[in-house]
Amino acid sequence: MAIVTEAPAYPVHYFQERKEYRRHAVERAFGNGAIHYISQFADMADPGTEVMATSEPFNVEAINGRSLRSFVNLKRVNDIDKPIEFFSLVNQKLPKGGYYIGCVETIASRRQRILHRYHPLLSYPFYFLDFIVKRVFPKWKPTRRIYSILTRGINKAMSATETLGRLAACGFEVIERREIGYMTYFVCRKKRAPMYNGDASYGFFVGFKRIGKNGRLFKVYKFRTMHPYAEYLQDYIHKINNLDENGKFNHDFRITSWGRVMRKLWLDEQAMWINFLRGDMKLVGVRPLSEHYFNLYPEEFRQRRIKYKPGLVPPFYVDLPKTLDEIVASERRYLDAYDKHPWLTDVRYLFGAMYNIIVKRARSA
Repeated sequence: MAIVTEAPAYPVHYFQERKEYRRHAVERAFGNGAIHYISQFADMADPGTEVMATSEPFNVEAINGRSLRSFVNLKRVNDIDKPIEFFSLVNQKLPKGGYYIGCVETIASRRQRILHRYHPLLSYPFYFLDFIVKRVFPKWKPTRRIYSILTRGINKAMSATETLGRLAACGFEVIERREIGYMTYFVCRKKRAPMYNGDASYGFFVGFKRIGKNGRLFKVYKFRTMHPYAEYLQDYIHKINNLDENGKFNHDFRITSWGRVMRKLWLDEQAMWINFLRGDMKLVGVRPLSEHYFNLYPEEFRQRRIKYKPGLVPPFYVDLPKTLDEIVASERRYLDAYDKHPWLTDVRYLFGAMYNIIVKRARSA
C-alpha cells in the first residue's frame, strides 16, 4: 500500500520570518542597494525563490522537489569555473519565464577598484599584473589549464559582454543590468533551452556567421574588435540602443577599446580578403549581414537581397545613409543599377566609396 505524505502546513509568520532572514543576510553581505534591486524581481518570502551564494554546480543540482520561479545567486560569475555549464544547469531548473539574478565584477569595475585602492605609483603596475594573470592566463591556451588547477578557476577578470553573452547562449533573455558599487547585477528570464554551439573564441582572428548568396550561411573573417560571446547579444543591444547613423548599434559596449581604434583604421576588415579569395564575397556588393540584422529588413527586399553575392565594399560608403530605411534604399538603388550594368556599376561604386573614405574620412563604425 502506498504511503501518502502530506506537505507540511507552514504558518503565515514562517514566510515573513524567512523573508526577513534572507533580507538581513543579503544586506549584511552585499549592502542595502543590492537587496533593494533584487527585491524588485524576486520575492524573498516565496518558496519558489532560491537564494544562494555558490559557484558549485552540485548545489544547483541539489535543488529538487519543488517548482522554482526565481534563482538568485550572489556568488560572482568571476568565481564560477565553467559559467556555460553552470548557467545551463540553472536553465534546466527554471521553468520558461523563470528569473535568474546574479552578479559579476566587470573588467571596468575591477580596474576602477584597483586604481582607487592603491597609491598611483603602485596601482597601475598592480593592475597590469592583475590583467595578465586574471585576464590573459585563463584564456590563453598554454596557461588556461594551469590557471584552472592553481586557482580552481576563480577570480577571473571578465567583461560584461562575456557574462551576458554566455547567459544569452544558455537560453536566457537579458532583462536589465545595474552597477551597484563595484558589482554589476543582472536580471535574466528563461526564454528557451541552451543554444550554445561552441563557436565563441578568444583569439585575435574570428569568424562570424553571415547570410550570403541564396541564403547560405558562411563565416566572415575579421580581426577581433569585440569581447567574446558578443554575437549572442544582438537582440539585447538592439533592444536597448537601436541603430546609429552608420546602421550599427549605438553605444555598443561589446566593442573593446582597441577594437574602436582598429575599426577607425579599417584594420579589422582586412581579414575579409580571405572570403574574397574563397569566393564567398566579391569586391563591391551589399554588406553580409547577421541573421538578426537581416531580419530587420523588409521581407520582400530580403528575398531579393539573397540573390546576390555580398561584397567587401558596400554601397553604404557611396551614399552614407543614416537610418535603416536609408540603408535599404541605398542598397536597392545599387541592385537596380547592378541588374542593368553589373561591371560598370561596381566600378562606379568602388571609386565613389574610395573618394568618401579617403577625402571625406568615412570610416567603419
